Amino acid sequence: MALSFAVEDKGILPDRMIAQLAAEGGILPAYDFAPDQIQPASLDLRLGDVAYRVRASFLPGTTTVARRIDALKLHEFPLTYGAVLETGCVYIVPLLESLALPGDIAAAANPKSSTGRLDVFTRVIADEIRGFDRIAPGYHGPLYAEISPRTFPVLVREGSRLSQIRFRHGHALLDGDALRALHARERLVDSDDADVSEGVAVGVDLSGIGPGGLVGYRAKRHTGLIDVERRAGYSVLDFWEPMQARPDKSLILDPNEFYILASKEAVQVPPGYAAEMVPFDPLVGEFRVHYAGFFDPGFGYAGAGGTGARAVLEVRSREVPFILEHGQIVGRLVYEKMLAMPDKLYGSGIGSNYQAQSLKLSKHFKA
Repeated sequence: MALSFAVEDKGILPDRMIAQLAAEGGILPAYDFAPDQIQPASLDLRLGDVAYRVRASFLPGTTTVARRIDALKLHEFPLTYGAVLETGCVYIVPLLESLALPGDIAAAANPKSSTGRLDVFTRVIADEIRGFDRIAPGYHGPLYAEISPRTFPVLVREGSRLSQIRFRHGHALLDGDALRALHARERLVDSDDADVSEGVAVGVDLSGIGPGGLVGYRAKRHTGLIDVERRAGYSVLDFWEPMQARPDKSLILDPNEFYILASKEAVQVPPGYAAEMVPFDPLVGEFRVHYAGFFDPGFGYAGAGGTGARAVLEVRSREVPFILEHGQIVGRLVYEKMLAMPDKLYGSGIGSNYQAQSLKLSKHFKA
């Protein structure tokens, strides 16, 4: 049966519909998907076999990405056997997946959680688009990753997965009333006075976790490189400086430093929904939180092996030092309906790395 929806059907495509969309030619992989490439509500995107270092980030606007690469590239190099992407540089990599979307299906991309936790800034671009990470309904054409490591040099290769993409039919975002009703049924956050007016408010935990009062990690500079395919292969102290809680439960963010912190609240995403961490209003602080914004159905959910999970916060101050205080709101989770229940939930036997997490670095570091 062909994938088709009524006008009133609105939501995020679950795993089996993503597979069906690909089978019907809406997603065009250069070669077969990897077994775990389709997640409960998203598809991992794979790097192709060549990378271009370019002079500057760009949006294609009214032209193609290929033409912009020709005008801006400094050099190109193969990724077939692996290559190092240096900090402070901007790279464009064609992806192995391209799209031929139906006229009623749009897409949105985001870095994978592990990518954000390495401070690798990556966005997806497409031909003739005027915004990063957003693909209009009916788009036919290639996809590219813009990659800029900010703290650690990284080793990538053809097939490495730094980004993920979701597909949606219609506008499925829950408004304030629907979100409050869902919270009343499912308790989306373990707070008696949760703010769910414009998405679930997420505060930062600076009280300290465990006997040592750990509040987070600050990235070290001038470290070795990180192979993005290597799990549990690196010592934490070679790359990170652990930070303990202060008596006043505050933290001064230094400009141009990168921090891993945790949310004060434990959150969950019920099976029929997906969530996304949205950029926080810059008028309330000179910092950026959370590069990787997708939360799949089942994240932190008791039925999928969770008991609520902290949102790990990838924090970078902007131009000036900025003081964070315990419980200060640093982001909001917005929720969308799924078009249907996924076949598998996050954490349910699919190798999910961050189910029931507390303060956790990326999968590349030893426990």
